[in-house]
Parts: sequence; structure tokens; C-alpha cells
Amino acid sequence: MGRGEKLGLIAGNGTFPFLVLDAARAQGYDVVVAAIKEEAFPEIESKGAASVHWLSLGELSKLIDTFKAAGVTRAVMAGQVKHKQIFSAIKPDWRLAKLLLSLGTRNTDSLLGAVAKVLADEGIMLENSTALLEPLLAKTGVLSKRAPSGQERKNIEYGRAVGRQLAEYDIGQTVVIAEAACVAVEAMEGTDATIERAGQLMRSLELEGEASTLSRALTVVKIAKPKQDMRFDVPVIGVKTIETMARAGASCLAVDAGRCLLLDGDATTRAADDAGIAVCAE
Repeated sequence: MGRGEKLGLIAGNGTFPFLVLDAARAQGYDVVVAAIKEEAFPEIESKGAASVHWLSLGELSKLIDTFKAAGVTRAVMAGQVKHKQIFSAIKPDWRLAKLLLSLGTRNTDSLLGAVAKVLADEGIMLENSTALLEPLLAKTGVLSKRAPSGQERKNIEYGRAVGRQLAEYDIGQTVVIAEAACVAVEAMEGTDATIERAGQLMRSLELEGEASTLSRALTVVKIAKPKQDMRFDVPVIGVKTIETMARAGASCLAVDAGRCLLLDGDATTRAADDAGIAVCAE
């Protein structure tokens, strides 16, 4: 790779795109950012990209034209695009409308896979964003000061079994468990909303006097799909995940080693330690 080589970055929300942009620039790339209007943070403008182009989620033709005009032949996706946005809030252009009509299933994997194929047909190869961020992938072991307790271990084991089944169908990547009972499952709402919903449910059970048989300590299990495509929808956790867990009364987080990105690693583990939350990767 020579310095000055172009790399396209399709930027969704959160700080993940900033990390990818920094890593790409450090490796000598000129980064051309296609920032999704409905999702990307405005601060992307000040992060040193060669250029930033704002476009709507449904503008697939504009995305292709933008990259082609800039001479981009390789691109990465980074940052969340909310599932419900993909299926409800977009006004698709002709190219995306045609693609949507051709899909057999309407999940994110099939949609993003189809988008990747359209880009490839136009000479733009979508690559793994994680290739730039290997040091941020969660390493095997206990990442917090506190290791999971015996009960939390049972929750993790059960949560992984449930999560793997759900992931087969690309429903969601997160399950929340209490005493080997499934409290909440992620669908289109996203990880944080799933954790919050689990916390609310446990509080409502408590008010109704029905939580006495169930430990109120929640375990969050976030898994990669069995055939996780590392080009998009890679599991990500950060300080915000820990803060959401603390508010919901969750005491343990388990992720897949080598297949989940740990944003702001030191800050995330510090936040977990401060909240007494056990974090492990297996």
C-alpha cells in the first residue's frame, strides 16, 4: 500500500467511524468519507478526511457516483445504522428500490450483502473495517478486575446458547439473562435499548412482587453471528454500553473474543470496574 492511496469510508453513527478514519490516515490512506445524513456525527467534518460528502441512507447511486468521482476503489463501513432506519425511514433511489425488491429476506445481512455486491459490480470493493483496527478486537479472558461469579457464568453459558440460535436468523446480537432465564432479546431496537428494556422489566416485576424467585442481577451476552461478515454490523461495545448496563442493574457482560470491537478499551474497563461489572471475552 503506497501513501496517498484512496480509501472510502461509509460513516454511520457513534465514534467508531472516527477510529477507523484515524487508523486509516495513520496507515497512509487519503480517506474519502460518505457520511450518512441520518446517522453520522457532524464532528466527522473535523477529523482530517481528504473530503466529506453527506448523503441520505437511500442514495445508493449518489454513494457510487461520489466514490467513483473521487477515484475510490476500496471502501469500509463503520458506525451503526439503526435497523429500523434501514427498513422504514429511508426514501430509496431507483437503484436501492430495485435491490430491495430483489431481496428474499429483509434482514440487515441480506441488505448490506446486496449493497456490497452492487458496489463490487461498480468496481468498489467493500473490505473489513476491523482490518484497520486489529488491536481493538476483544482479547480472550477476563477484561475487568472482577471475574464473573458462578451464577453469572451459568447466565453466560445459557445466553450464548440462546444468542447463537437468534444470530442464525440475523435477529440481533444481544440477549439479557437473569438466573438462566431470558429477560430480553435484541431485534431492531439496538443493544442499549435492549439492556434498558430488560432493566425496566425487572423493575416492573419487582414492583408487582414477582421478581422474588429471580435474581435481579442481569447478565448481558453480545455475540457475533456464526458466519459474521466482518465488513459490516460487527459487534461493538464501549463506555456507553457499560453506563447503560449500570443504569439497568446489569452486573456482567460477555462478548466473543476476536470478533467484538472494544472502543476506548481502558475507559470501558475502568467504567466497568467503577460499576462493579464483570467483563469477559471467550
